[in-house]
Amino acid sequence: MSGIQARSNAISAIINYKPSSAPLNFSETKPTDVFGCHVFNDKVMQERLPKHAYKSLKKTIAFGEKLDPSVADVVANAMKDWAIEKGATHFTHVFYPLTGLTAEKHDSFLVPDGNGGAVAEFSGKMLIQGEPDASSFPSGGLRATFEARGYTAWDVTSPAYILENPNGTFLCIPTAFVSWTGEALDKKTPLLRSLQALNKQAKRVLKLFGASTTMPVTSFAGPEQEYFLVDRNFVFSRPDLLLAGRSLFGAPSAKGQEFEDQYFGVIPRRVLAYMMEVERELYKLGVPVKTRHNEVAPSQFEIAPIFEQGNLATDHNQLVMTTLRSVAKRYGMICLLHEKPFAGINGSGKHLNYSIGNAELGSLFDPGDTPHENAQFLVICAAAIRALHKYGSLLRATVASASNDHRLGANEAPPAIMSAYLGEQLSDVFDQIKKGKVESSKQKGVMNIGVDTLPPLPIDPGDRNRTSPFAFTGNRFEFRAVGSSHSIADAQVALNVMMTESLDYVATELEKLGRVNKGEFNKGVQDLLQTILKEHDAVIFNGNGYSDEWHKEAEKRGLPNLKTTPDALPVLTSKEVVELYAKYDILSEAELKARQEIYLEQYVKTINTEAHLVIRMARTVIFPAAVNYQGKLAATCASLKAIGHDVKMGALEDVTAKLRSMQEEVDKLEKLMQHEDGDALKHAKYMCEKVLPAMDKVRKYADALEMVVADDLWPLPSYQEMLFIR
Repeated sequence: MSGIQARSNAISAIINYKPSSAPLNFSETKPTDVFGCHVFNDKVMQERLPKHAYKSLKKTIAFGEKLDPSVADVVANAMKDWAIEKGATHFTHVFYPLTGLTAEKHDSFLVPDGNGGAVAEFSGKMLIQGEPDASSFPSGGLRATFEARGYTAWDVTSPAYILENPNGTFLCIPTAFVSWTGEALDKKTPLLRSLQALNKQAKRVLKLFGASTTMPVTSFAGPEQEYFLVDRNFVFSRPDLLLAGRSLFGAPSAKGQEFEDQYFGVIPRRVLAYMMEVERELYKLGVPVKTRHNEVAPSQFEIAPIFEQGNLATDHNQLVMTTLRSVAKRYGMICLLHEKPFAGINGSGKHLNYSIGNAELGSLFDPGDTPHENAQFLVICAAAIRALHKYGSLLRATVASASNDHRLGANEAPPAIMSAYLGEQLSDVFDQIKKGKVESSKQKGVMNIGVDTLPPLPIDPGDRNRTSPFAFTGNRFEFRAVGSSHSIADAQVALNVMMTESLDYVATELEKLGRVNKGEFNKGVQDLLQTILKEHDAVIFNGNGYSDEWHKEAEKRGLPNLKTTPDALPVLTSKEVVELYAKYDILSEAELKARQEIYLEQYVKTINTEAHLVIRMARTVIFPAAVNYQGKLAATCASLKAIGHDVKMGALEDVTAKLRSMQEEVDKLEKLMQHEDGDALKHAKYMCEKVLPAMDKVRKYADALEMVVADDLWPLPSYQEMLFIR
């Protein structure tokens, strides 16, 4: 089938699309009845575990106490019976290797009984530990191929759950993944380590302020997940979308997002049906998704959950991404999580709303009535400012990838310069503290809209800044630089360990005061705040992060601007980061080096794949279509000349010139791809500085050809079709 025919068939399939299954009946089965029905949660454990086992397990989950090994067999047996009742025949230890994706190996509950039958078995040992082959997962040199042994370890704090398949169900057990010698080979292990370190230092600070809690202080996260939906018929006709997740070619549509009519617009019918099923599947898994809406770009959408404990939020976000992809297929669509699938319109991020605290204390970033009266809040917030100023480059490195490089710094995402937006009220208080005297605090007000039938609205003392990478939004910070396809684990680990070090510093300084009266303690707090602000307020910026003026100002302030992945990733093995992670037992120097090596290798592989796709598509898809059109123009010109017409050759010459230029750039790109370098960083820089610009030059001429070649001869689905035919 020709590309043109495939494109025509795709449009026909979309026009004639009909749902493959009956509509969901929410009145028959209420969402409240569905929520968490496939989760081995607290309610299930209370019902199925003996009291002593339940209490022991609950202490481990809620208070971080060590797991009693004797309880494991009891829990495993109850979990097995529960899973089998739900139709499960297999179980899997779910883990998150450094690919950034979810990994699983399924094992059956059934074992032969020796009499021609089978029995279901699942022991405590099988629950606690698995042994997947570690040799084929990225290890950055930590493991040789012949050193295959790796272990998965049950994460008690993240509940097991059941996943459905058209032919049955299986039990999923969240786990950490480590090598035989104990090095972290995954995203979860350092996250769990960072939560332990954060709890220890946060409690030191809280103790000084007389705040007590029986529960661990932990991080909370609420990732807002953006994504694109494209009809799968179009994707099958686009090798670039199919293999790279983004369009490597494509002229802009006559209409993009400039009318601003997509954002929060009426959700298309097929998309809304899809969203409802996604939510229903996530409800079953206990994922507290709350918000759905159209995003800024055409065919772009968002799903957002309620805040959860950071480790659970990370696992749930992986489930969200998996569910978005799998359900899309049922509706004849493909879900694209690439950060920039279409040039010229907004890409997709994952805004990570971050706070620390627990159920007893609430968020420690909550200022209460007025910030200047809340010394504890100001100290915690100042610690965050200090952390960002000292380790902003580390935070930038955690969101570095080939795909996210296309998005950061564009007018839909924050720049690569790490700065904090505090808002008018908090900035004013900190300015007064820096000057040595706090006299007032700007209060919340009331907005009168001027319409009698509308109620007065409470207004915050500060606006939101969508150009800031780390913005204070009332009781949390919103880290807006995480990519749509990224795990939120790396950024959380960095935020946790940065906060840990700053809270350690704060506690150490305040502990030097010894036993003093309230007045002396308050004076010590003010002095500490003043010191932090004088040394670290360069990172505070409430203005337009997109402006050229800010980039110049940031340079004057000494704030790094690590624009690309090769610029950012070396930070992971810098002396200060190695010492930081080692001090709190998060990752060793060897583990950090391994991650840097893996991420650089992934960067090179991504661009390598894209470059080969550009060469192949330019030669085998775009070139033949343009030559076909060139031939038709030439034949028309020849025919007109033959009957005596004076023919202007402008269109033919234009197509010929563009074709020649594209061929020349393809040849140059192919020569560049012959480069090899054993040094991962040097190779990544080469791909960034040489190969990516060469790919863009090929695209320049290919997209120019799309604008002039007859539409019925162009083989690739256009931006206009992919983004606006739903």
